[in-house]
Amino acid sequence: MSIIGSAFADWREVREEYEELRLAAYMLAEEATNGALLNARGRAAGIDPGSLFMGNERRARAYASPELLEHWQKHPRVTYADYERQWVREREAEMGLAS
Repeated sequence: MSIIGSAFADWREVREEYEELRLAAYMLAEEATNGALLNARGRAAGIDPGSLFMGNERRARAYASPELLEHWQKHPRVTYADYERQWVREREAEMGLAS
């Protein structure tokens, strides 16, 4: 496999793993908050509750319900960037490249 082919395969792998993690986090939060994921501002703006589990922390907190914010105290949200860094560190450790 070429270098670029290997890189794309790794990227697909990490994206798929992250999506599984994000979906599990969403489902756990939905259950813990009885579906109250958005605050009034988020509902009024038509925000997709699933979007709060990725990307910008400031935006997520601006639209999250108090129940979701409390849930995140116990179960911190993990962005793709966070997960990717963790994934890379784990692969480097497996290959003996960790610093």
